[in-house]
Amino acid sequence: MSRINTNVSSLIAQRVLTKNNNVLNQSLERLSTGLRINKGADNPAGLIASENLRAEKTGISQAIDNAERASNIIGTAEGGLSEISNLLNELQSLVSEAANTGGLSQEEIDANQLQVDSILSTINRIAGTTSFQGKKLLNGSLDYTTSGVASTAINDLRINAAKLGTSESLTVTVQVVTSGQTANVNYTGGTTTGAVTIEVAGNLGTEQLSFASGTTTANIIAAVNALKDVTGVSATSAGGSVSFNSTEYGSSQFVSIKAISGTFTTDVQKDEGQDASVLVNGSSGTANGLDVSFRSGTVDIEFRIANGFNLPGQTSFSITGGGANFSLGSKVREADKASLGIAAVTTGSLGKKSIGYLDSLKSGGENSLNSDNINNAQKIVDTAIKQVAQLRGRLGAFQKFTIGSTINNLGVALENVSASESAIRDTDFAEETANLTRAQILSQAAQSVLAQANASPQAALRLLQ
Repeated sequence: MSRINTNVSSLIAQRVLTKNNNVLNQSLERLSTGLRINKGADNPAGLIASENLRAEKTGISQAIDNAERASNIIGTAEGGLSEISNLLNELQSLVSEAANTGGLSQEEIDANQLQVDSILSTINRIAGTTSFQGKKLLNGSLDYTTSGVASTAINDLRINAAKLGTSESLTVTVQVVTSGQTANVNYTGGTTTGAVTIEVAGNLGTEQLSFASGTTTANIIAAVNALKDVTGVSATSAGGSVSFNSTEYGSSQFVSIKAISGTFTTDVQKDEGQDASVLVNGSSGTANGLDVSFRSGTVDIEFRIANGFNLPGQTSFSITGGGANFSLGSKVREADKASLGIAAVTTGSLGKKSIGYLDSLKSGGENSLNSDNINNAQKIVDTAIKQVAQLRGRLGAFQKFTIGSTINNLGVALENVSASESAIRDTDFAEETANLTRAQILSQAAQSVLAQANASPQAALRLLQ
């Protein structure tokens, strides 16, 4: 080395030492943070991919939290419904006991009525107080709101689910294609010409009626109607003839009129009813008599066709809001939302318009234990028990399948996204410790070489001696 102004060997050693120190510092940073990518310069493409995966992981984690919160809310509502179900079973027992009038004193009936009043009051209290963080669950606040529902066309409307999306309302169009029919058997013989005994059978039971010669159609009608609560068959006058009809509509209903003795001519011996054929928003609904249910991707409803609307025709109404909406996806999208309606379970809501509601069983009500309507009171309680059971089943299905399956699916997605993000961003300690050891050795070697390079110009002094 004969030049001292420029020490090329030292410059090379300095450059290599700087490079090795950078690698050493990078390894130390990765090992201390546990991240392979600490800044954009470490891996620009990897940073973009990992940040997207991190955002997705955050969304999935929040979706799991949302689903678990929804499950807690549904569980709270189901707990209240369970107690109401128990109270309705107690009410069932009291109504059945009240029907045993021959074995009960008036004092016992009055005592039972006090229990009925207490049960009805408790049901209303549970419906009004069951809440989750202040949000009432069973008082109807989570039911859907509607407008334009014609009471002359649709009764007992229940909206189980509806997706309004970004729209302010959802229009539901109901079209009756074919009306529901009762079972019908016609007697055209007029006044009986001899003694006759007939068997009247319907969905509720069978009775035999005997008529003397000369019995008019009016007397026949009166005798049949006196037992319609026993047989499920009523009779009306039809132009001098007698029309026997089932008291309810639908294919499950039947009427059978058979002559046991004498002559009693009917057009048919047995007939069955017919379910209504109904389209909801252009798609077929499922009908049981006049009771219709319809489920699609946007709406799940149940209703009863009013008797005055039981003929070919069309009506519409709008769902304007309400319901409980849960976001169960990693993104805020309509496809990832689940909607659920929880109708009020107060005594003024449990029951049906055609038979009455639960609050009519209170003291002074038309279906109280002191009234002559125990049979109807029994129907109301049966209907209320069925409604609460169906609501519990629907909430249970939502909790188990919609929410439970979503949580399971999101858990798997979180695992996969976390693994992908980790593979891109996290430090592989086995690899990085090897890199650290290598960088330490190279750095130390570069320092030694730099010391020698810095010392080499001293050889030029010998030329000056």
